[in-house]
Amino acid sequence: MQIGAIYSHLNGHEWLLVHYPELWREVEEIVSLIDAESCRTKLSRERRMEGRMLYSPMALNAEYKAAFQARGWRERRTTYWVTDDARLIREILNLSPDEQKARIEAAGKEPLRSYNQTDLQKGRVSVELQFGKYSFVAYDLSVKHLGFYVSDVIDVGIEMLPTKKLQREMSSGVPYYEGALYDVVRQGRSSPPVPLVLVGLEC
Repeated sequence: MQIGAIYSHLNGHEWLLVHYPELWREVEEIVSLIDAESCRTKLSRERRMEGRMLYSPMALNAEYKAAFQARGWRERRTTYWVTDDARLIREILNLSPDEQKARIEAAGKEPLRSYNQTDLQKGRVSVELQFGKYSFVAYDLSVKHLGFYVSDVIDVGIEMLPTKKLQREMSSGVPYYEGALYDVVRQGRSSPPVPLVLVGLEC
């Protein structure tokens, strides 16, 4: 496969090239090693594409994850506690999970355990692979990458998804680069407030 398009939000790509060039080179190498044709395993049952062999989102995701993990990229989770009091949440945002829970209980509120998870992280860079549903892209950008950035875990997030050219050969509902790019640009130059690299993948 290859990188068909790149969009740098808040200089995310430039930051990578200056501060983490070796990690960006790994991303490029991984993409070049993926054999997309071996993932064309999904027999379509959709009316407009019935009987066609399509690229399997699950197979592509598995291939990419395996390739990243072979180079030391790992899933990352952070746990935190939430409650129904906005003022209290603002006060405890930067505390440790144990301190968050204790402060919520001390205020007479119910602490609710939650977490943020990213597909892959290495150093201070996170990667989300999005071959699922288009609605997940907004969650990745505005919750996952942003959450790790605000928590000072990452400096830049990479969102990888198919271009329209590849998405046409997949089942309906899969997001595509051009649509995600439109959504990011429409929000304005500073939203979401996290440096990102939007990567369009194609064969």
